[in-house]
Amino acid sequence: MERHAYRNELLNMYASLSHDNADRFMNDLAMREKNPVYAIGFNSWLGWLGIDRFYVGDIVAGILKLITVGGLGIWVLIDWFLIAGRCRDKNMVLARQIYQSYR
Repeated sequence: MERHAYRNELLNMYASLSHDNADRFMNDLAMREKNPVYAIGFNSWLGWLGIDRFYVGDIVAGILKLITVGGLGIWVLIDWFLIAGRCRDKNMVLARQIYQSYR
């Protein structure tokens, strides 16, 4: 998911909630969301172990990355470009779940 679309959807969710629920929504999301910068850092240092994929919640991809030693380094390079978007995708799914609980 693109950064601007991610941000706009979060802002729309926030704006549609009452003030108290909006603050609780943002607090819950902040406590549970995955930081793309951490995922990129994990990929840089431990990408060959699949730690970045485990962090994001992609357990199967993490196991495959671990078994193949990061696809012999190729998967690590590919994730340099993909892992931040994957974090945003997972965070948006989480945000939608939290949003539904506050509607």
